[in-house]
Amino acid sequence: MNPLLLDIPLQFETERLMLRAPRQSVDSSIVNKAIRDSINELKPWLPFAQTIPTAEETEINLRKAYINFLNRESFRFLIFHKKSNNFIGVSSFEEVNWNISKCHIGYWINTEYSGNGYMLEAIKGLTELGLNLIKFKRIEIRCESTNLKSRAIPEKLGFELEGILKNEDLSADGCRLTDTCIYAKCTDTL
Repeated sequence: MNPLLLDIPLQFETERLMLRAPRQSVDSSIVNKAIRDSINELKPWLPFAQTIPTAEETEINLRKAYINFLNRESFRFLIFHKKSNNFIGVSSFEEVNWNISKCHIGYWINTEYSGNGYMLEAIKGLTELGLNLIKFKRIEIRCESTNLKSRAIPEKLGFELEGILKNEDLSADGCRLTDTCIYAKCTDTL
């Protein structure tokens, strides 16, 4: 089946959270503010957080993410608290490979909401969506070996640590080699 014909929801909910595809112009200011407020925590791990983006750069990024969603190339979901509607963070299926039916999950959290289990809940919901509705055969979470908070999420969700690749990537600032942990959940059928 052509991936463009897949009926993938633009929005879904977990117990406390609502995850939805970006809405251009509506979301750019809140996402930009969260990046600004969380820059010190994001900078060590994420290349996009090496400088604070302008509002226009964030808007362009969200528009591209929405286009990629529609083209079934990646699926970014913004995370909101259902009761307060506060912006929690971002989770996404990245590097979707339809020939194998696999992807990896990326995520970052607004520092203000860190430590409440929100990202764990969001990634659990995203994983269930990927395995049960989209029918991915393999979902990976890749993170730097020293990023213990990021590693805790796949470990708590029962992803298998398949290996640690030594000197596999550059640090977010591009200044040193880093080791990458590869966690995965797979289905048993082809």
